[in-house]
Amino acid sequence: MGLFGTDGVRGRANSGNMTAEIALRLGAAAGRFFRRESDMGHAAHRVVIGKDTRLSGYMLENALTAGLTSTGMNVLLLGPVPTPAVGLLARSMRADLGVMISASHNPVDDNGIKFFGPDGFKLSDEVEAEIERLVAEGVAPADARNIGRAKRIDDGRGRYVEYAKTTIPSGMTLEGLKVVIDCANGAAYRAAPDVLAELGATVIPVGISPNGRNINEACGSTHTETCAEAVVAHGADVGIALDGDADRVMILDAEGRVADGDQLMALFAARWAEEGRLRGGTLVATVMSNLGLERFLIGRGLTLQRTRVGDRYVVEAMRAGNFNLGGEQSGHIVMTDYATTGDGLIAGLQFLAEMVRTGKPAADLMQSFERVPQRLDNVRYAAGSTPLSAAPVVSAIAAAEAELVGCGRLLIRASGTEPLIRVMAECEDASLLDRVVEDVAGAVRAAG
Repeated sequence: MGLFGTDGVRGRANSGNMTAEIALRLGAAAGRFFRRESDMGHAAHRVVIGKDTRLSGYMLENALTAGLTSTGMNVLLLGPVPTPAVGLLARSMRADLGVMISASHNPVDDNGIKFFGPDGFKLSDEVEAEIERLVAEGVAPADARNIGRAKRIDDGRGRYVEYAKTTIPSGMTLEGLKVVIDCANGAAYRAAPDVLAELGATVIPVGISPNGRNINEACGSTHTETCAEAVVAHGADVGIALDGDADRVMILDAEGRVADGDQLMALFAARWAEEGRLRGGTLVATVMSNLGLERFLIGRGLTLQRTRVGDRYVVEAMRAGNFNLGGEQSGHIVMTDYATTGDGLIAGLQFLAEMVRTGKPAADLMQSFERVPQRLDNVRYAAGSTPLSAAPVVSAIAAAEAELVGCGRLLIRASGTEPLIRVMAECEDASLLDRVVEDVAGAVRAAG
């Protein structure tokens, strides 16, 4: 069926793979996978479900609950919480499964379903393939006496808030810092301001009025101009811009300039290496991370290990190599000392802790290296088309790669969450960079 992409199941709400019917079948399949037939009637099994603020979340939450309870799983409904809270609570509440209903940074018309195992980590490709097989084949429901229950959990957000506060050094206060927090009208709209205020910061919250339809709309980590305007208008020291499910972050200085995930990873890697905390002297990032980050690490005797795009692949490489820091240029920062997945709020707290520790302003901490000029064009294509296999596109890519030999690199990939072809290149020669990206993007656009 091709349900799963790079980050769970995602699509336009109420159509395709993102209907109530598919969600019900996914719930039943996941429930059956995590509660085998031989296990029926034994100790209680449970699943925690969180969501962001999209209107379609109500529909999907109910459908997933029906599917899960039909296979004997007891469902604990967390309501709107950040994605990393689901990973945390799946583990701390001894759940067999965690589910987050969110399309992250995507527009409101999209939604998605992400699964976490009992260890709090996202499921492997192999487990997702098995669940997809069960969706296609169908599963037998539990006996009437073994149907699961569902109930609301009122303190899920509070548990996450209390945990997040423990991730900065004991006794440290954020008093004296004026912080703009942009919650993208999403899942962290209550948790993030609460954490910052309880740690002593003066908080200017924006993007905290979700109405079911305004998540990520002209706000959050993908539209940092809103956060920048608030930082400048309020004379804030720093801005923290989260995405719709709060697993991504961008940091802004007092003038509204933005630091992406690469710059944050450079800061944390260098600091952790100084403290002897960076396991294996290695940072894990994706093929999208800037060449400047790699040069910065090499200059300090550290290693950059690259993976395919997707924070789950970063985490898999981190676990395989016993590394504890990784992430993506897009703002997923994964610190397995603190969380099982990208956590925008916790990454933001680590940045604030560095401001307090060093006494330096955000501007002095958020530009660790000089970026190699990089350009990314996202080309949308029609559903069902395969532009990357078109002869003109293949020729354009080959020509671009030939021009960049010895002076840059080209990366072409299809998005795993949207019908987009991402055309990215890096090159010291800005005019050559623009030309090769425009040539390839133009060929893709014509073929799509």
